[in-house]
Amino acid sequence: MNQTNPSPLPTPPAIETMRWEGTPEGFLRLIDQTRLPDKLEEIECHDVATVWNAIKRLSVRGAPAIAIAAAYGVVLGVREATEPCDATTVNKVCDYLATSRPTAVNLFWALDRIRAQSQLWFASKNLDRATLLQRLLDEARAIHEEDRQMCRAIGRHGVALLENITGVLTHCNAGGLATAEYGTALSVFFTAQDQGRDLHVFVDETRPLLQGARLTAWELQQRSIKATLICDSMAAQVMREGKVQAAIVGADRIAANGDTANKIGTYSVALHCRAHQIPFYVAAPSTTFDLSIESGAEIPIEQRAADEVTSLYGRQTAPHGVDVYNPAFDVTPAELIAGIITERGVIQPVSRDTIATHFA
Repeated sequence: MNQTNPSPLPTPPAIETMRWEGTPEGFLRLIDQTRLPDKLEEIECHDVATVWNAIKRLSVRGAPAIAIAAAYGVVLGVREATEPCDATTVNKVCDYLATSRPTAVNLFWALDRIRAQSQLWFASKNLDRATLLQRLLDEARAIHEEDRQMCRAIGRHGVALLENITGVLTHCNAGGLATAEYGTALSVFFTAQDQGRDLHVFVDETRPLLQGARLTAWELQQRSIKATLICDSMAAQVMREGKVQAAIVGADRIAANGDTANKIGTYSVALHCRAHQIPFYVAAPSTTFDLSIESGAEIPIEQRAADEVTSLYGRQTAPHGVDVYNPAFDVTPAELIAGIITERGVIQPVSRDTIATHFA
C-alpha cells in the first residue's frame, strides 16, 4: 500500500513574547510570564530598571528572550542617561543589565554585541543622542529578527530527527515565550505540526517554578498540539512504558566540549533517557554556545530564593526555617547528549571537535 505524506497545515499565529512600540522614544511591551496561564497580561517597560526587574523576576525568561529584552533595555537606559552621549554611557547601561541574571550566556552575547557596535559607531564619528538611539534600536530589532530566523531553522533541522517518532518529552519551556517566536525545542514540534505530523508531547511540570506546566503546556494548547502534563518524577516511568521515543530540551549555556546548562531537572531527564536507550537532544541557537569555557564546570549556576521551594502560589508547603538549596540550573554532560540542534544543523556526536568544526 502506497503511503502519502500528510498535507501541511495552516500555521497558527505565533506568540509575540515582546515588541517595541514606536520610535526610539517609545517603549518595550512584553508578556508577564509570571501571570500565565491564568492571565495573559503585558508589562510596559519605559525605563531600563523595569527591563532589569522583568528579567530578574522572570517576567521575561528563556535565554534568547532575555537577550532580546536586554538589547531593547539598552535603548531605554541610554535614553534616560544624564551622562554624555558616548560609548562609555552605552557600556554603563550594558553593565547594569548584565547583573540581572548570571547563567544564560545569550544575555552577555547581546550586550557585548551592542558594546562592540557602539565602539565602531563612535570610532567613525561623534553621534548625537537621537542618532545613537536610532542605531541602538535598529541593532535590538536586528537581534530580535535574527533570533526569529534561527529558531525557524532549528525547527527545520530538528524535525528530521523525529522520523518514525510519535511521542516526545520536553522539560521547562523552550518555546515562543522563551525566544523571538517559534522557540528552540518547541520549534521542532511546531515545525512537525506545520508539516502535518501528529506528535504527542509529554511535558515535565518543571519544579519549583512550573515553567513546563504554566508555560509549555499553555503554548502547546495554543497550537492545538496534543500534550500531556506529568510531574518531573514521572518521566522515567513514561519512558519505561514506551510512551516517548525521544526528549528535546533547550539550553541556557553550552560549553566548548558540549556540556549544557539548562533548567534544573534536565540532567535527570538525560540520565533517564540513557537508562531507557532514548535519544536526548538539545536545541539551541549558536548564541547559546560559550566557547570561551572548556566545560560545564565553569558555568555559573544561579541560586534562587528559598521561598520558591518552600511555598507554592502563596501557600507554605514546607516547615518554616527549613534549609533550602535552590539552584536554578544543572549541567548535562556532553556524553549524555545524542545531538545539539542549531540553526546551522545538528552536531553529532557531541564533542569539542565536532562543535569546533560546526562553528569553524
